[in-house]
This record gives sequence, C-alpha cells and structure tokens, in this order.
Amino acid sequence: MTADLFEAVPDVRASCEAMAEGAVLLRGFARPFESEIIAALRVIVAQAPFRRMFTPGGHQMSMAMTSCGSAGWVTDRSGYRYDGIDPNSGQPWPAMPPVFRVLAVQAAAGAGFADFAPDACLINRYAPGARMSLHQDRDERDFAAPIVSVSLGLPAIFLFGGPKRADKPKRYRLEHGDVVVWGGPSRLFFHGVAPLADGEHAVVGRQRINLTFRKAR
Repeated sequence: MTADLFEAVPDVRASCEAMAEGAVLLRGFARPFESEIIAALRVIVAQAPFRRMFTPGGHQMSMAMTSCGSAGWVTDRSGYRYDGIDPNSGQPWPAMPPVFRVLAVQAAAGAGFADFAPDACLINRYAPGARMSLHQDRDERDFAAPIVSVSLGLPAIFLFGGPKRADKPKRYRLEHGDVVVWGGPSRLFFHGVAPLADGEHAVVGRQRINLTFRKAR
C-alpha cells in the first residue's frame, strides 16, 4: 500500500448527510478505495468463506457472513458473541487488510469520531431478497467507539430508527461506496436493511456486500 492512500482523506464536506445526533451518511466515501477493497475481499473470502449462520432460536439468517480482524462475530445455538477463531476452520479469522483499517479510520474521523481503532470487520453478503431485521449492536464491550458501515454493490434501503424498537425508522437508499457512521447518542439505535431488490452491479454483480467495522474488544 502506498503512503498516498494513508495521506489522502476524501473531502466529506459536500457529501455528509446528518441522520441523527452522532450519525451521518458519507455519500461515495469508499469509492476511492474500491479496487483495493475488492482485491482484499477476494483474499479474505478464500480463507474464510461466506456462510449463513443460525440464530440461537434456530433461524437461519437470510444473508451470509464472514469476518476479518482479531475477532469475528458468531451466532449459533449458544448465543451471539465475538470469537477470535473461525468456527468453520478452527483457525484465526483473516487479518484486517490495511486498506480496510484506513477506510474505517478516515470515515470515522470524517464523521467526527477521532482515534477510532477497529479490531473487527463483519462482512455481510446480501443476495436479492435477503434482509436484516431491526436490531442494536450490543455485543461489543465498549460502546464509546462508533460503528462504520460500508456499502458495496447493489443499492439497499437502510433502516435507521431510534433507541426503542418501536421507534419508526427512517429509510436511506445506500449506493455503492456510501458509508454510514453512527456513535455517541446514536450508538445503540435500532437499524436494519429492507429486502434487497434484484439487479446487477458492474463491479460486485448480483449482490450487496456490507463491511461493518467495530471496536469489539
């Protein structure tokens, strides 16, 4: 990776859309990183393939997942948790690529969260029809760090609610390269993804890939 990548911070002044206190949408922020992200993704998935996991209640998730970093997110009959070992391979999760970390840190800084140090990246693959129900990200040990979510591929409708499940969520259309960051007062807001509409993306194909960066431990 070149020094230029670390030094070049996209100008977000014209593309920063406020969603709530502590939550912003950075339109197109990840596009300058596209080629390196896609190349790194191929390496990760070759080592830790996507899989559709089961919730503690026995429901198979509609989207497929993998992870990279020092911890990955796991769900099975015993519950939700972060684990340093991929249960499918018995090996540590792939290391987080430098370009992933640079993107996450720069996006967090652009949203007003300095010194973000992600140690986990959850990688979700949505095929047409896949969705994510409203939920809170509560499995991390420290809620002081934000969540950084990167959208690649087909457009999706992101649902961003409030601190209560009953709060009506706002709907945001996320395009390839868009990044959502939420933390502070919005850190535990409920959020989800509406069923993915069918289509074909020139780079990613007939799917949406979502990278979510967290400080898990």
